[in-house]
Amino acid sequence: MRWLSTWSSAQWLEWFGVITAIVYSLLVASNTGLEFIGFTLLLVSSFSIGLWAYLGGHRGILLLQFFYATAGVIGMFRWF
Repeated sequence: MRWLSTWSSAQWLEWFGVITAIVYSLLVASNTGLEFIGFTLLLVSSFSIGLWAYLGGHRGILLLQFFYATAGVIGMFRWF
């Protein structure tokens, strides 16, 4: 676990975004009534990965995260 303390802020953003996106996809695919929480996690993930992409100059990924954030907001409104 010592390696976790050597991570940069960008690495934390990247992996936090990845983990929340994985949990989002599992919640939505499970069709168990947790879709709102899943879409909320998609929104959180898109902000995290979007910030990581901005800091790293990954413009394509940043654009993709904008659309994922939009999908998260639409999903939250549709399921609420």
